Amino acid sequence: MKVVIAGGHGRIALHLERLLAERGDHPVGLIRNPLHEADVIAAGAYPVLIDLENTTAAALSEHLSGADAVVFAAGAGAGSSAERKDSVDRAGAALLADAAILAGVRRYLLVSAIGSDAGAQPEHDPVFAAYMTAKQAADEDLRTRDLDWTVIRPGALTSESGSGHVTLTTRVGRGSVPREDVAAVLVALLDEPRTAGLSLDLVSGRHPIAEAVAATVLAGAEGAPTAENGEN
Repeated sequence: MKVVIAGGHGRIALHLERLLAERGDHPVGLIRNPLHEADVIAAGAYPVLIDLENTTAAALSEHLSGADAVVFAAGAGAGSSAERKDSVDRAGAALLADAAILAGVRRYLLVSAIGSDAGAQPEHDPVFAAYMTAKQAADEDLRTRDLDWTVIRPGALTSESGSGHVTLTTRVGRGSVPREDVAAVLVALLDEPRTAGLSLDLVSGRHPIAEAVAATVLAGAEGAPTAENGEN
């Protein structure tokens, strides 16, 4: 399987690239800084230099040729401006969707953020409000696309080693999750096409990842275990 990952040097992306490469898949990491090439190669992926804020859907689509799926794991990052939250987290996700359609790639996984459905809240500072607004807009845009999309909304991200156990459902209470587990869930979602059309919250829990993903399919993401039911 060839998987193109936007934000290929992000910590989730590097975990994802490593997991895909270890099982014999062909990850491609889209990066805008040539200094990050070595890290992407070390993870087992092929680096492609392209700046999502300064390219076109047609140019980007050339790098998606032959891909089985795309993953948007990019983000403006900590310390970035409100303007870049929009130009990367929203516009970048939309650009990748445009490019996927041009390239004929149907499978699209979007890494969003828990609480994105509600968008900005009064207690948010201006930059975080811009971030949540961008994530909400990216989610809503993708849901209108003729693509086999899945939106995954992780809780607070940690750098701990993954446990392999999560809660994955349409709505959970606030929680955290290791980036390594987010990457493992992305792999499982790539392997399960029936998760297309689902928007799922993700936090650490007690369900093995394979079982958690299977449960979302069997339940149609309705009635699956939630944090409120004691699963987080």
